[in-house]
Amino acid sequence: MGFFAGLDTEKYDRQYSDRQLFARIYQYFRPQLRRMLLIAGMIVLIAPISAALPLVVSSVIDRLGTQPGLDVIGLIGLVMTLLAFSYWGLNWARRSQIARAVGDVVLELRTNAFQAAAEHDLSFYDQFSSGRIVSRITADTNDFGQLVVIVADVATQSIQAAILAVLLFLTEWHMALLFFSFLPLILLMAMGYRRLARIVTRRGMRAMADVNAAIKETVSGISIAKNFRQEASIFEIFDAANQQSYRVNVRRGLVLSLVFPTLNAMSGVFIAILVYYGGMNIQQGIITAGAWYLFLLSLDNFLFPIMNLSAFWAQIQQGLSAAERVFALIDADPNVIQVDHKDVPHLSGDIRFEALDFRYSGADPVLRRFDLCIRPGENLALVGHTGAGKSTIAKLIARFYEFQAGRLTLDGHDIRTFDLQQYRRQLGIVSQVPFLFSGSVADNIRYAAPDTSDAEMLAMARRIGEGEWLETLSEGLGTEVGERGARLSMGQRQLVALMRVLVQKPAIFILDEATASIDPFTEWQIQQALNLILENATSILIAHRLSTVRAADRIVVMKNGGIIEEGNHDQLLKRGGHYAELYNTYFRHQSLAYVEKARQFAEGD
Repeated sequence: MGFFAGLDTEKYDRQYSDRQLFARIYQYFRPQLRRMLLIAGMIVLIAPISAALPLVVSSVIDRLGTQPGLDVIGLIGLVMTLLAFSYWGLNWARRSQIARAVGDVVLELRTNAFQAAAEHDLSFYDQFSSGRIVSRITADTNDFGQLVVIVADVATQSIQAAILAVLLFLTEWHMALLFFSFLPLILLMAMGYRRLARIVTRRGMRAMADVNAAIKETVSGISIAKNFRQEASIFEIFDAANQQSYRVNVRRGLVLSLVFPTLNAMSGVFIAILVYYGGMNIQQGIITAGAWYLFLLSLDNFLFPIMNLSAFWAQIQQGLSAAERVFALIDADPNVIQVDHKDVPHLSGDIRFEALDFRYSGADPVLRRFDLCIRPGENLALVGHTGAGKSTIAKLIARFYEFQAGRLTLDGHDIRTFDLQQYRRQLGIVSQVPFLFSGSVADNIRYAAPDTSDAEMLAMARRIGEGEWLETLSEGLGTEVGERGARLSMGQRQLVALMRVLVQKPAIFILDEATASIDPFTEWQIQQALNLILENATSILIAHRLSTVRAADRIVVMKNGGIIEEGNHDQLLKRGGHYAELYNTYFRHQSLAYVEKARQFAEGD
């Protein structure tokens, strides 16, 4: 267990029998049926050509004793040359067709795996490392492609072996019977090796997935690591995963390299017995020297695919393990389950939580018997301490997580009956830390509305602070934002994220407002953009700034997954309850009156 510590399977992993795997693989190759039949035809032609070479050499040996003419030798040489070129040409054509077929299948498999990963809900990514998922989509699909190439090679050599088996019996059936009495021992050892090869190969892949996960997490958080001078620490994390992968794969290599030398030694013993038996028969005149040589040469060619089949088990099992891991990702059961896929009409935004219970996987309940009604067109602000359940409400409305009990309805329809893609097209969401994709500002703005023209974007952009924020961008809408928007300031990222929602024209808007400190002018611009969205949408605002809270039609104050107060800003302040406490703790310092009093107090000092 020491070698394989930390290599547990993912919860969505499942084990498929070889029969299930081959049936699933066949489904991917069905569109390639014509090409595969062509490949099979070439394999059938290649095998006898390869098997004919020992027969030609045997004929040379026998004829040299009776007809030692140059014309005979030349003719045989020409035949061998033609056979060699035929073998080369057919083999090249076979491999080129296999490459096309494998490329098409891997393309489809990788596409399906990526689609499955993209469609999984957020709770899936809460549980499972994105680096390991990436490893399945990239490395494992590639390993699966190699499986097909190997299987084609083994098929070619197996047909060749079958032809040579017939040739062995026709050449000298006494020696053939003796040899085939040994063959079951070789086959039993090779088949028994299959299970062990699958186990160590699967563990090697898990170890490599851990390395990929460590690399991805390190690269994603490299700026934080450098800020805290933790380069040595992240190297230690990577080194631990890398060393574990090394140890696992060394053990795997030892196991996989054991079978071939063992089988080779066994076959050497069997051949030695046959050499002695054949030599005795030559002395007694039972067989000719050419026939004896043909048998030994054919025997060597017969054993080669058998030995290769055993040696290929490592790569075959690696391919099957890869297919198993990719299919497990594709087949993983979703946590968010729609009971129907009804078309979604334009939503007015009447949202109701009715006795709803929710907990994150393996965690304590976040919402218990939760009730909340959000009226169409209402701007609702959610406030409360961290962990009160504010973001959970937004995530449930967005259908990122599955609730366990109760109901959540929109315009009187159960949210579980909507077609999710249609529904989410009517949602506009800005997260706490806006995420921008590599590309230009314009590319990010039109992300959810690709038909938006530059003129439309410019017109909307100029409604925010008269478009002055565009002047801060070096190339306007064509400015490259960099990875995750790193080339823009936080305020610029927020404006681009709000513009992205603005051009989408959502029926329901969810804002998990950023807590980053920004200057008053940028805050004013952001508030203008926010007001443009709030004009035409039902809005759920997880508020961290006083300006957003005051602008809300209703403020809902949450604590421990429940609602303890609600009303507008002035009403809640007068009550002197939990909201007043939050105001004095978090919001009061953002008030202009408070800032002015603080300034006067400082000047008085």
